[in-house]
Amino acid sequence: MPSARKLTAEFLGTLWLVLGGCGSAVIAAAFPEVGIGLLGVSAAFGLTVLTMAFAIGHISGCHLNPAVTLGLVAAGRFEARRAPGYIAAQVAGGIVGAFILYYIANGKTGFDAVVSGFASNGYGEHSPGGYDFGSAFLTEAVMTAFFLAIILGSTSERAPKGFAPIAIGLGLTLVHLISIPITNTSVNPARSTGPALFQGGWAIGQLWMFWIAPILGAVVAGFVARWLGAEDNDADREAAVRQARSTPGESLAPAPAREPR
Repeated sequence: MPSARKLTAEFLGTLWLVLGGCGSAVIAAAFPEVGIGLLGVSAAFGLTVLTMAFAIGHISGCHLNPAVTLGLVAAGRFEARRAPGYIAAQVAGGIVGAFILYYIANGKTGFDAVVSGFASNGYGEHSPGGYDFGSAFLTEAVMTAFFLAIILGSTSERAPKGFAPIAIGLGLTLVHLISIPITNTSVNPARSTGPALFQGGWAIGQLWMFWIAPILGAVVAGFVARWLGAEDNDADREAAVRQARSTPGESLAPAPAREPR
């Protein structure tokens, strides 16, 4: 099992992602006259990951995302036995982040999480742009796959040091710029779960897709990256072994801001 501090870091990091990213959508996106809109929400999600990558990357690797955790397992960059604990902490953080946001948002007269959608992810009639299930599924799988490719590449032992959080944060921003009109952008089952529980209606009914598609995309990307970068993976594993020997309990490959998510 991962240490309590790693799980706490994943919990807090995912809480911040949901509170910051979904909070920007629920509270600030449509604010009269100065609403931040799609560009602002996209930037907010990227900034949550970038800031947490610097804050907790050295503690837990900063996955913040069940799909990222499982993609890293597929890529040979994370131990499978540690994944359940990470995923549980991420989902719990997403739910608590959504609860905090729900409590804050209810301070405004007339707010209704069910009617507003509460930044939930959806397809068909619940897609912001009216995109059907097939478009939504493919978008979530492909966007998550490329997001994981960015994570794996920027945190490789051979990548320039210290820039991974920036690349990952900007990558998530780009993912949102592309896919908010299609699904409101998930690429993260924990991010989808928290708001869906408080929306309480259609979002729960469609939640299964926002688990399956991102995880499928991430796992496929992990296996592909493992094959494409066999030499890099060997270097990362060797570095992970060196780190584990020098710091008991650590087993992630080096680099700050391992994998958000």
